[in-house]
Amino acid sequence: MYETSFQTLSDRFFKDSPWPSVDAVANYVDNDHVFCLLYREMWFRHLYARLSPTLKQRIDSWDNYCSLFQVVLHGVVNMQLPNQWLWDMVDEFVYQFQSFCQYRAKMKNKTEQEIALLRQFDQAWNVYGVLNFLQALGEKSMIIQILEREKEGLEQFTATDGYDYSGGSNVLKVLGYFSTVGLLRVHCLLGDYHTGLKCLLPIDISQHGVYATVIGSHISTIYHYGFANLMLRRYVDAIREFNKILLYIYKTKQYHQKSSQYEQILKKNEQMYALLAICLSLCPQVKLVDETVNAQLREKYGEKMARMQRYDDEAFAIYDELFSYACPKFITPSAPSFEEPLVNYNQDAYRLQLKLFLYEVKQQQLLSGVRTFLKVYSAISVGKLANYMEVDEPTLRTILMSYKHKTHAVDSEGKIISNADVDFYIDDDMIHVVDTKPVRRYGDYFLRQIVKLEGVINDMDRIKLE
Repeated sequence: MYETSFQTLSDRFFKDSPWPSVDAVANYVDNDHVFCLLYREMWFRHLYARLSPTLKQRIDSWDNYCSLFQVVLHGVVNMQLPNQWLWDMVDEFVYQFQSFCQYRAKMKNKTEQEIALLRQFDQAWNVYGVLNFLQALGEKSMIIQILEREKEGLEQFTATDGYDYSGGSNVLKVLGYFSTVGLLRVHCLLGDYHTGLKCLLPIDISQHGVYATVIGSHISTIYHYGFANLMLRRYVDAIREFNKILLYIYKTKQYHQKSSQYEQILKKNEQMYALLAICLSLCPQVKLVDETVNAQLREKYGEKMARMQRYDDEAFAIYDELFSYACPKFITPSAPSFEEPLVNYNQDAYRLQLKLFLYEVKQQQLLSGVRTFLKVYSAISVGKLANYMEVDEPTLRTILMSYKHKTHAVDSEGKIISNADVDFYIDDDMIHVVDTKPVRRYGDYFLRQIVKLEGVINDMDRIKLE
């Protein structure tokens, strides 16, 4: 009911208006404290989705989340809730934090009353409070230990999709699980990508997990995971996961057309294609991309990707455009200065991340020329390559060292990994190119042709010959 009919009823009766207040419904549920907290959480969620909340309502929503999570952490919750509901709770909590930070940073047109409220409730949506709640849910649920025991065959968390069929509650465990994804998202909004990925380590995203049972959770996890890896120059990891999720959305999006999240699914789908275009332009590992995804990518960004390889002013403008379209809405978590003159600073975090990203792209400029020559030769002298690139030998050696540095990154375990599609080593004054030609895989091609043939045969069988 929560996932389908409830949303339909809400749209029918309260499409452009708030739900009845909690006071109006409390008598019908015997003033049940937990029910009222859950109802208010959904009341505010509906308000954010359909209307524009006031500052007081934003603060009230924070207070309600504090009360709700305190009950989950320190009270007794003996119910089971759908995974979709629990994910929506964590997702909305992070979204409202992000929305409040953006709202608070627009100081220029704030009224005296709003400034007074911001001063009075300076702890509302405080970044430490948000992180502490998400961290506490993870620790109290012992989800890290549960996932570790599951690897040893001592737990059945993923097999039951997080539900407890022995009469217990799934609320704390699943909230703790989704909180790890929430922490990844918050740290991405703050620009702390390394910590974000570290928070996600307990979840093995290479395997099917509870995060994949809810489409919104699945997409949000991979989107933020991929973006964090992109910013840390772990392009191969980003490409691999973007490819998998984009292929999954391509195959299943028709089943979500009636979902309230359908528009969000399509938006994230387009953003991840833009991020994939950036990754492949900086690290041309096309062999990691499925043929179907590659065809869609070329249709959307084929012309722009060709221009991005030139690394001129037009190329940097395209990098800027795609990054600005596909990046998260970065936030500045610190409280504003209430001194005159009041200024807007809601774009400061975004501009900083864009500046860092374009600086990284700028450093890749010379590497594209090196890559072009290395693809042609199996061995070439340093002097000859320097002559071709119109630089002296010491400068070329610096460029080659930079190529090695930029095509390698440090993974979450501290190991150095290579993103290079073309690698090399230098012996005396000779550059030797390492052959990295991928082994051709014919299985997928033949399977697709078999499916096409079966379709043709079925069509022929339906034709009636006179």
